[in-house]
Amino acid sequence: MKILIVEDEPKTGDYLKQGLTEAGLMADLARDGWDGLHLAGSGDYDLVILDVMLPGLNGWQVLEGLRRAGRTMPVLFLTARDQVDDRVKGLELGADDYLVKPFAFAELLARVRTLLRRGRSALEPTVLQAADLELDLLRRRASRGGRRIDLTAKEFALLELLLRRQGEVLPRSLIASQVWDMNFDSDTNVVEVAVRRLRAKVDDGFEPKLIRTVRGMGYVLEAA
Repeated sequence: MKILIVEDEPKTGDYLKQGLTEAGLMADLARDGWDGLHLAGSGDYDLVILDVMLPGLNGWQVLEGLRRAGRTMPVLFLTARDQVDDRVKGLELGADDYLVKPFAFAELLARVRTLLRRGRSALEPTVLQAADLELDLLRRRASRGGRRIDLTAKEFALLELLLRRQGEVLPRSLIASQVWDMNFDSDTNVVEVAVRRLRAKVDDGFEPKLIRTVRGMGYVLEAA
C-alpha cells in the first residue's frame, strides 16, 4: 500500500517516511502544499498524511483541492496545534483522522493501518492472490499452499508490486523506483538479488513457478 506524506519539516518528514517504509509500506514525501496536491491528485495513493501548516498551500487548502477533484483516499492530519476549532475544520473539510504533534510513531502507525483497512474494505480485496499464493495486505502475511512464508519488509513490498501487476513485465527501473525509491543504477544488482531471494521463498518446492525473468526486459509474476 502506498502513502503520501506532505510535511515541510525535514526531520519529521524523513522520520515518517523511514518509519513507514520499515513497517513495509511504500511512502512518498512532498515538502510543500503545491507539490502535495499535485502528487496526491496524480498518484495512486491509499492514504495521505497531511501537515496543516505548509508553505504554498496549507493543509486545509490541499484537502479542499483533493475533495473537489473527487479524490476520496483517507487523509490523516498532522499538526502542532491543539485547538478544537482546527480539528473541527479539518474534519468538516473531509479529513478522516487528526493527530497532534508531538506523537508516538506507534500510535500513528496504528491509525494509518486502521484508515487503510477502512479505506480499502469497500474498494478492493485486502488479499492478493495468484494460484495458491496469498498476500494479506492488512495482516502483513504471505502464504503458499497454506504454508506461512516469512518475508522482510522489502520482500513484502516487492511481492505486493508483482501481484498487483501480475501478468505484466516490470522493468528493473520500475521495481527499483517503487520498492527502493531510487533511480535504477545498472551497476547495482539489488533488484536481481531481491527477486532471487523472493523466488526462493515463493517458488522453491512449489508448482507452478510464479516468478520468472524475461531476458532483457524485467520480471513478471503470473500463474500461467
